[in-house]
Amino acid sequence: MKAMADNIVEVSALRVWFPVKDGLLRRRVGYLRAVDDVSFTIARGETLGLVGESGCGKTTTGRAILRLQPATGGSVTFDGRAVLDMPNGEMRRLRARTQIVFQDPYSSLDPRFTIGSSIAEGLRAQKMAKGRELEGIVRELLDVVGLNGDMRRRYPHELSGGQRQRIVIARALATRPDFVVCDEAVSGLDVSIRAQILNLLQDLQEQFSLTYLFIAHDLAIVQHVSDRVAVMYLGKIVEVAESAELYAAPLHPYTRALLSAIPDPDPRRHVKRAPLQGEVPSPLDIPSGCRFRTRCPLAIDRCAVEEPALGPPDGKHQVACHVTGAGT
Repeated sequence: MKAMADNIVEVSALRVWFPVKDGLLRRRVGYLRAVDDVSFTIARGETLGLVGESGCGKTTTGRAILRLQPATGGSVTFDGRAVLDMPNGEMRRLRARTQIVFQDPYSSLDPRFTIGSSIAEGLRAQKMAKGRELEGIVRELLDVVGLNGDMRRRYPHELSGGQRQRIVIARALATRPDFVVCDEAVSGLDVSIRAQILNLLQDLQEQFSLTYLFIAHDLAIVQHVSDRVAVMYLGKIVEVAESAELYAAPLHPYTRALLSAIPDPDPRRHVKRAPLQGEVPSPLDIPSGCRFRTRCPLAIDRCAVEEPALGPPDGKHQVACHVTGAGT
């Protein structure tokens, strides 16, 4: 566990609601609450893992923090500066310090651009380098991510999936950011390549003093890279804890179910599974009270009428549950 300093990212009551329209006149009939009152902090130099099933709002949260997706409400502070209300000119300058690594490296690279041009694009946009200096930086970045400098002349379709992801990481590092959102950055890669990219990300974090928000649905991967883990369900954070503690002693029934689904590499070991029942409710029709109650084996009457708060507020291990945590 790294020694943490001050918070570089602070998210408070973040909401991202998408209007739902129907009828001939396309009138608004409701909202899809993709992210609903989400709060957390990320310390400088830390990796916070954000996990949950597909559709729980993880990616939308990461994009809203970087203002790639407009937020409906709440606040995001980066290094003491409010992001959501920041003027466009100031936000453009801030983007040099905040970057994202997308899930699919092929679709996030322009097929018309050479690798060198893709890496250099951010430096040109920020007017940070040009000419021979720019070419030198591109070569240096390729070397940093373990690729040959001559590869800058190639196009995305000429590279393997692992090589393309290294290019996307090099592009994210080009402007010397402080904070990087890794959005399912290894989920589309083969297992052997996945391990190489994870090790690369950790090495780069040490080398460049990076802070990560690591978004994934695979809890085994998150355990390998994260200092703390936040578990998300249907637009809400339901548990936050240091990685070792969360994996050793999860409190929320949803977290327990996710952890029990991780395959055990030893076939002789008997693992007690706690499979989730039913489907994730639609974010258009969220259950009353606790959102997880329709699938929870521990649900009580209170769960149907009162939404549990994430707490204790100043605790290292926070959980939103009336039965197992601070919501009792």
